[in-house]
Amino acid sequence: MENIKEQVGKRIKESRKIAGLTQKEVASILMMTQQQYSRFETGIFELDYSQLIQISKLFNVSVDYLLGLKDI
Repeated sequence: MENIKEQVGKRIKESRKIAGLTQKEVASILMMTQQQYSRFETGIFELDYSQLIQISKLFNVSVDYLLGLKDI
């Protein structure tokens, strides 16, 4: 079974691509480097609550979706 950070990372990456944004663009919006943001998508780093909410609003998806609790 895949770990939660990897699952969240895959859903964030999928949502970003659907939104037509690059990692660099999203990182800029979240006020971090592209490298930092990339680590969220790969499951190396874990998002904090405020980042999770920011990303859900940015991509217009629920936090439940990002956490793998619901499908879109």
